[in-house]
Amino acid sequence: MLESKMSKANPRATSLFYLAFRRYVTACASRHAHTKVPRTWQYTRPQRCQIFANCKIRYATTRDVPTQKESLRAQTHYDLFPSSLPSGAPPSGSFHINPVALRKEFLQLQAKAHPDRHQGIDKAKAEAASARINDAYRTLLNPLARARYLLSLRGVEMSEDESIAGSASDSGEGMDADLLMEVMEVREEIEAAGSKEEVEGMKAENNERKKASEDRLDELFQAGDIDAARRETVRLGYWVNVGTALADWEKVGDGRVSEHD
Repeated sequence: MLESKMSKANPRATSLFYLAFRRYVTACASRHAHTKVPRTWQYTRPQRCQIFANCKIRYATTRDVPTQKESLRAQTHYDLFPSSLPSGAPPSGSFHINPVALRKEFLQLQAKAHPDRHQGIDKAKAEAASARINDAYRTLLNPLARARYLLSLRGVEMSEDESIAGSASDSGEGMDADLLMEVMEVREEIEAAGSKEEVEGMKAENNERKKASEDRLDELFQAGDIDAARRETVRLGYWVNVGTALADWEKVGDGRVSEHD
């Protein structure tokens, strides 16, 4: 409206006004064309020219900000060992692990994170990393500790001395009386053992029990049956305790026999 009035009233004045306006915009653009900016900024398409905003407004985002994938830290013990445990935790990976491959990668990680190779603040970070690697390695290497850890990832916390009675009570099922009787009989046999040969036979039988329990845990974690996996973890704990009792007998067994003789 204003433009039509100006053109009708004074066409020459209108032309001069637009000529001056274009020269002003060109000067603004020229003045800011060679402005130096930090290297760490990446520029995108500028906005339309705005006189009262120095003609150009640029959007900027830092080029050095790490991506989301790069900033994510290892979330589980399995993530710390990508070479020996490439499939991760069950159900994507197996409950069973290769202890030789795990130890090889563990030693490689410890060599890199050893505190003596770092100084200052990096030394403190290396100490924390080394401690975490140690904890993850010990947990994953031990089948019973591994099973408890996998349960904890699923929100199920188990104490080291949890019994069949406690596990059955929490799950609403009856106590496994057959298992309890079997454990009691095995312990009585250990107490009555009179030779290393007997104990060696018991150890072989108990190793078979532990292997069967670990195989069962692999099936249950693959199937996502957490309640059954918890009960089987308790069962494995009993067989691990039996193995400890057998090892203790080997340490003092000869002395017991000589005392009875």
